[in-house]
Amino acid sequence: MPSPDARILRGAAIPTAVAGAIAVAIATAVVGTKGLLGALFAVLLVVAFFSFGQITLDRLTRNNPQLFMAAGLMVYTTQILLVGIVLAVFKGTTLFETRVFAFTLLGCALIWTAGQVRGALKAKLLYVVPDAPSERSREPEPERRS
Repeated sequence: MPSPDARILRGAAIPTAVAGAIAVAIATAVVGTKGLLGALFAVLLVVAFFSFGQITLDRLTRNNPQLFMAAGLMVYTTQILLVGIVLAVFKGTTLFETRVFAFTLLGCALIWTAGQVRGALKAKLLYVVPDAPSERSREPEPERRS
């Protein structure tokens, strides 16, 4: 993974992990063990889906940077669809507190997205790749006569 992409990934993952740890602590204190499980599952889900999405986007656009916007929309839509499927599957579960799960999931997803945007803005990536020097510029200049 190129260095700017790794910085963007770290810039999103670290704040999300910190916020997730805070959410887990609050959920455990307020709700108990089921809150702990709900918050922990939500944090792991966000980190797994969104980091996998970032890595997938990097791989898809490595050789074809012109596909970046289409690939980004596809990856983001797939992530949201998978999160929706997980929400539908665990809708009536009693394994964990579903409200804690939902709020932690929402908060971590927003923090991840904000971290990605901040990282991308600070990365100073070129959006136009300069061409290699042309053959004409490599030719020696003709001597001038005075």
